[in-house]
Amino acid sequence: MPWSNQGGGGNRGPWGQGPGGQQPPNLEELLRQSQDKFKRFLPGGGGGAKMIGLVVLVLVGLWAASGFYKVEPDEQGVVLRFGKWVSTTQSGLNYHLPSPIETVLTPKVTRINRIDVGFRTAGDFGRSTSTRDVPEESLMLTGDENIIDIDFAVFWRINEAGRYLFNIQNPDATVKAAAESAMREIVGKTKIAAALAEGRQTVELSARTLLQDVLNSYEAGIEITEVKLQKVDPPSAVIDAFRDVQRARADLERQRNEAEGYANDIIPRARGEAEQMIQQAEAYREEVVARAEGETKRFLEVYKEFSVARDVTTKRIYLETMERVLEGVTKIVVDNKGGSGVVPYLPLPELGKKGGN
Repeated sequence: MPWSNQGGGGNRGPWGQGPGGQQPPNLEELLRQSQDKFKRFLPGGGGGAKMIGLVVLVLVGLWAASGFYKVEPDEQGVVLRFGKWVSTTQSGLNYHLPSPIETVLTPKVTRINRIDVGFRTAGDFGRSTSTRDVPEESLMLTGDENIIDIDFAVFWRINEAGRYLFNIQNPDATVKAAAESAMREIVGKTKIAAALAEGRQTVELSARTLLQDVLNSYEAGIEITEVKLQKVDPPSAVIDAFRDVQRARADLERQRNEAEGYANDIIPRARGEAEQMIQQAEAYREEVVARAEGETKRFLEVYKEFSVARDVTTKRIYLETMERVLEGVTKIVVDNKGGSGVVPYLPLPELGKKGGN
């Protein structure tokens, strides 16, 4: 059927016009002719075998040389032997058995990757960005049984390329799931006030440490460089009421600090005044005791003299007493021995003043 003549003539074959036409070529004759033509191109008739061996040797050399490969400074080389990971090479020129025996993969190990948990960011070629919240990832329960809305980002890189390629199937999903689990555990041990204020850095460091431990247990070949909290707020439904409570607590703390400041000012001052009064009282006591002891000693000395000469001592005491009594009194001397009874007046204080001038 395939060789039927469409023009109505006799039967033809593919090599001629019919039974009397050209016969099919002889394959052996074709091969022999090809060998003869190839030998004509070889120098010397009997050296063909050597040339063929040389060509084969060159081809083998080229195949062996194909095993050289270069690893860039930001890469690691993962050598596979029949698809199985056998070694990891560092940057520079390296060698592996030629394909298909061994092949090499060179993933980037210095590039920092980012995974967002609790939110998604969409941008228009970097010109504008919009953030969409993912509440099923961001809502977490704190240690004091409050709900908190946390958005955070995880930054990571490859530190062991072989483990990264063969021990985990989906690195992004693995890191994200482990990060969310680690953050929930840390937040579950932290009070909401600490998570919203001074405890943010502690939450970040604790979550990073726990996440790294989890990935190390997976032998994932991933290093967590940073866990960064983006937003830490109460749920949007109660955020206004929560902020009112926070403002009230801030006012309470401020008033407490003012009271403590006033107490720190007045108490030391009162203690200083009390110490001063105590010292004055002790000084007065020492003064009174010393004066009393002096008067006692003086009295004993006078008594001793009185015992020896009573009249002289009595008169001296009398005169000293009168001197003290009359020291500030206006004095008038009356001589009762005047002849005619006329009282001579002698203004002693005025004379004393004039004498002083």
